Amino acid sequence: MAEEQSKADASPKDPIKPRPSVRIARRVRPRKRHLFLMISAQVLILLPSLLTAWYLWERAADQYASYTGFTIRREEAPTPTDVLGSLGNLSSGSSSDSDVLFEYIHSQDMIRRIADLHDLSAMFSRYHDTDPIFALRPDGTREDLRDYWRRMVQVSYTSGSGLIEVRVNAFAPQDAQDITQAIFDQSLTRINDMTAIARADSIQFARTELTAAEAQLQAARQALTLFRSANQVISPEADIQVQMGLINTLQQQLGEELIKLDLLSEQANESDPRAVQSKLRIEAIRKRIAEERRKLGGGADMQGEGGDYASIVTEFEKLTVDREFAEQKYTTALSNFDTAQAEARRQTRYLAAFEQPTLPESAEYPRRWLILGLTVLFLTVGWSILVLIYYSLRDRR
Repeated sequence: MAEEQSKADASPKDPIKPRPSVRIARRVRPRKRHLFLMISAQVLILLPSLLTAWYLWERAADQYASYTGFTIRREEAPTPTDVLGSLGNLSSGSSSDSDVLFEYIHSQDMIRRIADLHDLSAMFSRYHDTDPIFALRPDGTREDLRDYWRRMVQVSYTSGSGLIEVRVNAFAPQDAQDITQAIFDQSLTRINDMTAIARADSIQFARTELTAAEAQLQAARQALTLFRSANQVISPEADIQVQMGLINTLQQQLGEELIKLDLLSEQANESDPRAVQSKLRIEAIRKRIAEERRKLGGGADMQGEGGDYASIVTEFEKLTVDREFAEQKYTTALSNFDTAQAEARRQTRYLAAFEQPTLPESAEYPRRWLILGLTVLFLTVGWSILVLIYYSLRDRR
């Protein structure tokens, strides 16, 4: 009894724990989906990567790159006057010469000009039989040549500094250098053509201004000549001086007659014939003085030839100012025309090459490892997306 009591007392304090059961993991057998993933990875990643590597190292032809770099330098001289002040800034518009040249290198006109100098189709389709991916089709159209040209000719342009760098790829080192040199020469020709157009415009504008100034000067001179013929005066200032001299002489004569009349008044009576004659002479001189003063603009028109001198002088001064203005304008236009012709005789735009077309010694393209790496990357990403789509559809079912 004591032993049973002791066992009963010990049982709740020290319970007996059961031993955990041990399970042995079974071997995982490959299922169909695993086999599908392996086969799809080989088909979609490994096989295309091997084909790409084989083509790049066995079929793709080496491409040589020739480089050149240049910028457009302008030497603009300021014009002497403001009438043609805009001629010194003909090229500063919404688009600069570098922007135009950057687009021109990829244009159809550039391709046509270089194709006339070099057989571009033969150069670019040399290895088409063994390398149809990177080479041009021999029977390609102009549009095909244009698209292929933009692949083989890369142009980089820095708008801040105006530097243009050109890289030309070709299947032969000499071909790459020849095409690069032709691009440089044609770019120089294009800049010269743009300069010639600007020169022609500036000369035409200066000639137009000169013709208009010459016509205005002739009209001003003709108007002044007609005025002189109508009023029978060469210079109103000279006539006024003569007129003032005449009035002064008459006033002097009037003073002398008044003195004589005063002397006669002291010696003879008013009925004396000498006094009567003196009074008549004084009256005649006064009328003549008044008449001459009216000619000078005393407020009434002349009773004889022409009009009053005030109107004549005003009109003459107006015509003289018009003539002087026309002469100054003509002088300015003539000076600007001579300046435009002088500017046209010198070169104001030219290409300054900081790197002459280079002759490559080793092939830089195609970049096989880069192309292979990108191919594997994109194939892996595409395969992963397909697998995710497959498992997403499978889980939904």
